[in-house]
Amino acid sequence: MKKYLIDLFSTTSEKLPYLKEIDYVLSVPNQKSHGDYAINAAMILSKKLKRNPREIATEIIENLEYDKSVIEKVEIAGPGFINFYFTSSYIPSIIKEIFEKKENFGRSEKYAGKKAMVEFISANPTGPLTVGHGRNAVIGDTVANLLEWIGYDVDREYYFNNAGRQMRVLGDSVRLRYLELLGNEITFPEDYYQGEYIKEIAAKLISEHGDKLTSEDAEGIFKQTAEKEIFADIIKTMNAIGIKMKNFFNEHTLYEDGRITALLEEFKKKNLSYEKEDAIWLKLTELGNEQDKVIVKSTGEPTYRLPDIAYHITKFERGYDLMIDLFGSDHNATYPDVLAGLRALGYDYEKVKVLIHQFVTIMQKGEVVKMSTRKANYITLDELVDEVGADVVRYFFNMRSITSHLNFDLELAKKQSDENPVFYLQYAHARIASILRMVKEQGLDSSLEHLDLLTQPVEQDLLKKFFEFPNEVLLSAENYEVHRIAIYLEELAALFHRFYTECRIIGSEKNLAEARISLSIATQTILRNGLSILGVTAPERM
Repeated sequence: MKKYLIDLFSTTSEKLPYLKEIDYVLSVPNQKSHGDYAINAAMILSKKLKRNPREIATEIIENLEYDKSVIEKVEIAGPGFINFYFTSSYIPSIIKEIFEKKENFGRSEKYAGKKAMVEFISANPTGPLTVGHGRNAVIGDTVANLLEWIGYDVDREYYFNNAGRQMRVLGDSVRLRYLELLGNEITFPEDYYQGEYIKEIAAKLISEHGDKLTSEDAEGIFKQTAEKEIFADIIKTMNAIGIKMKNFFNEHTLYEDGRITALLEEFKKKNLSYEKEDAIWLKLTELGNEQDKVIVKSTGEPTYRLPDIAYHITKFERGYDLMIDLFGSDHNATYPDVLAGLRALGYDYEKVKVLIHQFVTIMQKGEVVKMSTRKANYITLDELVDEVGADVVRYFFNMRSITSHLNFDLELAKKQSDENPVFYLQYAHARIASILRMVKEQGLDSSLEHLDLLTQPVEQDLLKKFFEFPNEVLLSAENYEVHRIAIYLEELAALFHRFYTECRIIGSEKNLAEARISLSIATQTILRNGLSILGVTAPERM
């Protein structure tokens, strides 16, 4: 319906050129009595043309050449909204499109030929992925799915650093646990990695090398083994929730390739950096930020800003049209420095979109499950998947806006009832599969010949919801709002359950029954497509 109206207004703008000069909004009215779509063009034009909006709306309507088999009537409402009412015979035509496109219904070629990268997770290999990493992982993968659905060629990338103090501490944590397991008395520092996984890595080294490593340096075999084991565990966790990375980019290569040195020289050459107190500072105040920041400490060690700017330059060099960075809210104050550095070097920093997600709280029986990474009493993502399943984990992380703090209710997540939104959606899909098995036994099949029989209000509501799906995918992708898909699917499922309650299939006249079977199949297709965007399975039986 929306596409028909966009095309209609495009044609009308040839007669009314002022329609080309504004960005009007087509929206679904809150009240059904106000039609299927409303447009605010007349009110936007009122100030520009210095005319009454209702007068402009009348002029627009008089110049619309619409098909009366598609649009039943057009009315002016309120201060100048133009409301469109589609015919009950046209509305079911969406089923034909769904049957034709099947798993591609909702896809768009709007950004075909463009390349995007989504960088997410990007945790250094110092420990297993936690539930905090989990939200980042699921949102990042779903954003990538959405971009693919609107035509982008998408690469998923994981950026990490296996050098620096964190990794030295990791290696020494394993070394000390290794010595402890061999019977040596050790003092284990408070700020070292406390998790059981450290002991497991140390035990593996003992099983492979015995006591031959007692004099080995922490940054040798201890660090190397820890990195290898932890990364293998991270990849296994990603696989468990359906995430496949295209690229892994190691920050350390930026030093090996001379990019860090070259970047420092470039800043110096452009008079964008200076030395003070034995450190190198970036002139961020000249770039619009509040204060200058250190890019190389007095110790000679770069701050995160320098390698992050160098890393983003590689993204530009690789020809991406869109670069998504997904961070937790602890990065809120840090990324503007990186963008300012890129801008100063002449890069189109607006191609970089930084998404900040809020943190996750695990709730059990109404109580917050307290977690501390330092004390290693956090919940790993693997443990959460084992507890509630990959589908539930992905859905729960996707179902709220990334700008909202997420309370992950373990009790709700484990419920096999309509209270659990994942179960609710999967049950709707499985229920349709069950209906299709039943009607087949009755000798009934789908048919597109008598869709005009779908005139009941609940049938029309469901059909109108179908029209919204492609636009919902596009808006979700362009605004990086993964939760919109979850909301849409829950509304669709609710409409289907109401339809199934109010409208019989078996026992109806054959033509009507087969039209309703087609309606059910179309619903199932959209449910399956939407769930696939979220990375959630669509079972045939439950």
